[in-house]
Amino acid sequence: MPWLESVAFTLLTPVGTAHEPTGREGLAGLTLEMMQRGAGDFDSRAIVEELDFLGVERSSSVTTFHTSISMASMASVFEPTLRIAVSMLRTPHFPDDELEEARQSCLLELASIEDDPAQKCFKELKRIRFGETYGRSSLGTEEGLTAIDMDDCRSFWEQGVTSHGAILSVAGNFEWEKLIPLVEKLLGDWDAGQSPKPPNVVTIPQIKHIYHDSQQTHIALAYDSVPYQHPEYYRGRGLVGILSDGMSSRLFIEVREKRGLVYAVSASVHSLDRCGSVLCYAGTTAPRAQETLEVTLQTIQSLANGIEPDELSRLKSRVRTSLVMEQESSSSRSSQMAYDWIYLGRVPTRQEVLAEVEKLTCENMVEFFRNHPPSNWTMVTIGPEPIAFPSGAIADAVS
Repeated sequence: MPWLESVAFTLLTPVGTAHEPTGREGLAGLTLEMMQRGAGDFDSRAIVEELDFLGVERSSSVTTFHTSISMASMASVFEPTLRIAVSMLRTPHFPDDELEEARQSCLLELASIEDDPAQKCFKELKRIRFGETYGRSSLGTEEGLTAIDMDDCRSFWEQGVTSHGAILSVAGNFEWEKLIPLVEKLLGDWDAGQSPKPPNVVTIPQIKHIYHDSQQTHIALAYDSVPYQHPEYYRGRGLVGILSDGMSSRLFIEVREKRGLVYAVSASVHSLDRCGSVLCYAGTTAPRAQETLEVTLQTIQSLANGIEPDELSRLKSRVRTSLVMEQESSSSRSSQMAYDWIYLGRVPTRQEVLAEVEKLTCENMVEFFRNHPPSNWTMVTIGPEPIAFPSGAIADAVS
């Protein structure tokens, strides 16, 4: 991407919340926090000041199976920026006197979710849908965070943060011929460690209500679909686009505009290893929660009745625009390449993705919906009263 002035990279290792020992929920996130509190030649304060001096934008995250550090900088300071990120992974200090401060920060973040019912709804949806190990939140639990000591953090880092399965994706204005020897110098002797145990993710259909003294009800839904690496993924992704991409989407028009039931409604795709799901959310008032659920399900069911040509045309336009926008952001391109490598083991070209989207037709998307009807529903509601999930509604619609 020589037309840019920036470079971004994502440095990712295959260890996440699924690898936390039972009773230490939150260990992956707390360990990542401690890895950034001093590393290599910098102590905790110096590493922040150096990154600020270089003008680096950075983020870090923990998912079910991975820990990542992402940074973006001007091309002229790419090398020192990458050196700091590598030192966080390879030579963290783990200062004992900062563990309690880091723990309190994690506990505060965990507590803040109580003031965000929508996020709490999805946190609980993931927990019951994917089970104890794969449904863990990166925020951990109060009990787990309180039990963690520095030996836990060091052990988690030593065993999990290794080069085996690690991914470095770089996008932006850089020279490949200079990048290779730099990476070889910084990471060439990184210990491979042990191979993580292959996951076996399955979905668990379940309905749960959490009482909350409020005038609002939050509804989180999930049903099975195909994962990112599935040959027909783009048909499934296209259907979610028809449902939820933009203010002309079906959910927005049917549930919000025509019925006035919600202040927010959405759907998105979600892949966890080889397990694909569609996640939906609706926020509404308590008296209209049951109607909101039923109209949302009816709107999903309506995909079986056909896709309008103008809906497909809008979908393809949005995809083309998003691909162009990605080409103008080194950070977006870097993170997408890392995601592609995790699930596909390669990075598809922009032309390849466009070709897949252009293959979408109204007929093959409806055929996909009929061949992969929503199943294994999970629903979590938060509000004053539970609502009833109408069993058989989706099956009846596509039979």
